[in-house]
This record gives sequence, structure tokens and C-alpha cells, in this order.
Amino acid sequence: MSIGSGIALFVIGAILVFAVNVDIPWVDLDMVGYILMGAGVIVFLIGIIMLVRRRRTETVSRTFVDPATGEPTTRRSVSSSGDEPV
Repeated sequence: MSIGSGIALFVIGAILVFAVNVDIPWVDLDMVGYILMGAGVIVFLIGIIMLVRRRRTETVSRTFVDPATGEPTTRRSVSSSGDEPV
């Protein structure tokens, strides 16, 4: 969602800078557009970083003695928070 928001901010800022030629005395639309474009780039990069961090996997290994057989048993579980199957 933040990737799409970053792109939207960048596009709105670019429209204000390059396509709108309205002169408002108390607001500099070019500066507002550049600020929105910069914020869009930052939000886009944060979204990419969060997407990369979300794809980490966690592996847990536990060894215990099975009470029925008296032999050590190892159980392994793998969990992934990304979309990839493990």
C-alpha cells in the first residue's frame, strides 16, 4: 500500500510542477509539487524496504526425549511471513 501511495504522491507533485500554470499569490505550487514528489520517493523507498524485510523466514529446531520410546526426537518447524511457500 505504501508503494502505491508513494507513486500517487509523486504523480500529484509532478502534475503540480509541470502541468498546472495557476498563479496563486500566497502558495507556490511548484514548491508544493517538489515537496510532494520528494515525499513520494521517500514513501516508495520505505515501502520497498518494508517489503524486503517482510520476507524473512524463521526456523526452529527442538530436540526432546519421546516418553513412549525413550529415544531423542528432533522436530523442526519453518515459518515464513512472505508469500513464498516453504
